[in-house]
Parts: sequence; C-alpha cells; structure tokens
Amino acid sequence: MKFEEIKSHLAKYTVGIAGAGGLGSNCAVALARTGIGKLIVSDFDVVEISNLNRQYYFTDQLGIKKVEALRMNIGRINPETEVIIHDQILDPENILDIYKDAVIIVEAFDRSDMKEMLAETVIGSWPEKTLVIGSGMAGWGKTNLLRERYVGDRLIVCGDESTEISDELPPLAARVGIVANMQANVVIDVLLKMKLNEDNTK
Repeated sequence: MKFEEIKSHLAKYTVGIAGAGGLGSNCAVALARTGIGKLIVSDFDVVEISNLNRQYYFTDQLGIKKVEALRMNIGRINPETEVIIHDQILDPENILDIYKDAVIIVEAFDRSDMKEMLAETVIGSWPEKTLVIGSGMAGWGKTNLLRERYVGDRLIVCGDESTEISDELPPLAARVGIVANMQANVVIDVLLKMKLNEDNTK
C-alpha cells in the first residue's frame, strides 16, 4: 500500500488521546505525520522544563498549556490534521462526551489510577472502540522487552508492563518515545486493517 493510499484512508478517522505528556505528545505527532484526520487530545497541565527530556515541546513553549502547545506543533507538521483540545482533568462522565467520536482511544497517563479509570470507562461503555494502553517504559535499554500485547480484540497494551517510574529509573526520551510510537503504530495497524476489510467486501 503506497503512502498516499495510507494517508487518504487515515484521514477519515478520529483518534482520541488521553494525556499530552511523553506518550501522548509523541504518539499524536507520529499519527499526524502519517495523515490521521482528527485528534482529540485532553490534558490539564502546562509545559515545564522537566518535560523537555521526553515530551514533544520546546523551550519557547514553557508555561503554555500542553494541549495548546501540541496543537501548535502539529499544525506546523501537518496542518491537515485537525486537533480538538480539552484543557481539563478527565473523569468517567466527561470521557464519554469528549471521546464519543473517536474510533480508537490512546491512554497516555502517568498515574496508574487514571489508567485504570480510563480503561474501565472505555471498555465498560464502548465495547466497539479500541483502547491502546502504555505500560512499562521507564529507564533505558532492554528494548527487546518492549512489546504489544492484545487482550481480546479491543484492548492493546504497549510496553514491558513491569518497569515503573522512580527517582532511580526516570522516564527518558528514548524508551518513552519507543512506546509512544508503538502505540501510534498499533493505531495505524488497526485502521489499515479496516481498509483491508472494506476492500475485501467490495
């Protein structure tokens, strides 16, 4: 499949991203570069100097809301990708409104309780939507342990599922970036399989 075919197909879809930090910002950029039609991104935080070791932001964006900065950056990369932003903390109620139009939702939180809340909400409310989770990306090396794992048809976990962030094992750009791009790759794979299914039924 040629890139123009891929881009044309992906342009029809909306992907939700919950969180605009290391995973969310890098995943969003990878999807925009590939031609995704619309991204719905939620985050309530601002860009800080400590974010720049792994997140897709720049020094002149310090103090700006992450969702605003990410929309700016994606606009410079691919203005054809529409970026809808929500500057708020997600909860079970607003998730159902914010991501109702998304075919796939990417989980990109730091906190395990937020990961669990999103997973329970999405899986419990939308059995037809695909959820892509990031789990286990701290530190460096051990790239061979990073993988994607399907839990049924609609839940996919990316990462090593064991390496937790700590002061001695911080999140660094390389490993975080690998997992973020794994998440983007899974999204692209799921959406292109839809194209293959459409083509086979014609």
